[in-house]
Amino acid sequence: MRPVTRTFLAVVLAVLVGLLALGALPSYLGAGDPYYLTATPAEADGPAYTLNASEGGIAEQRFRYFFSAVESEDGRSEAYRRGPYGLKEGFTHSPFDEVATFREFAPEGAVDGDAVFVRYNETRYRVTIEHP
Repeated sequence: MRPVTRTFLAVVLAVLVGLLALGALPSYLGAGDPYYLTATPAEADGPAYTLNASEGGIAEQRFRYFFSAVESEDGRSEAYRRGPYGLKEGFTHSPFDEVATFREFAPEGAVDGDAVFVRYNETRYRVTIEHP
């Protein structure tokens, strides 16, 4: 193999490894205090974004912080820590993404300040981001 070809293949391999690292490593990065998505039961009446249980596994993957909060005893999701220099947010899923989705598709009146109301399994939840 010629030296030029060998150098080219080494550069291509290094770029591929770098891109894979950018996709995997940010989820392990975390700095600062944790953020939690909280889901507390609210009054049954009123507008809310409806999350269909029939969506099954797709919804659980898309809204994993919401489901983590709903299934926990204290109504709080697993912790999310922001990455240094804003690198993590571009590559990973966050509770901020979920709340933004709920806000975007929520009917009029389902957003109350920083909170958004979500209906799941016949229960209406008040969903917020908590930063202790």
